[in-house]
Amino acid sequence: MQRLFLSFAAVSGFISVCLGAFAAHGLKHQISPESFAIWQTGVQYQMYHALALLLVGLLYQSPASKALKLSGLAFILGSFLFSGSLYAIALGAPKMLGIITPMGGLSFLAGWLALFVHAVRR
Repeated sequence: MQRLFLSFAAVSGFISVCLGAFAAHGLKHQISPESFAIWQTGVQYQMYHALALLLVGLLYQSPASKALKLSGLAFILGSFLFSGSLYAIALGAPKMLGIITPMGGLSFLAGWLALFVHAVRR
């Protein structure tokens, strides 16, 4: 699980830098300012949670607490749901896809709460 968390953190951080640069240099003039802001929000949250997942991976010791494992999995799920749905919406996907975005936000919150539980129990 530690390898999964560290690998996903590295890939997610890499992708968020690529998507941020792509937006700044190529996409910015192709989409509306509102869509650009939506894209940037996705990039920011993806990077924040790549760093959070990196922390979880570094804290992970086998056998790890269930709370720490849940935290890492919630950050991964949140990245897909939250940032992924924002990227799709910014590129013109139906706005109703936005119903997925709060589920990603809830996953992020669950990840932070689980990380808190892990810290308190240590």
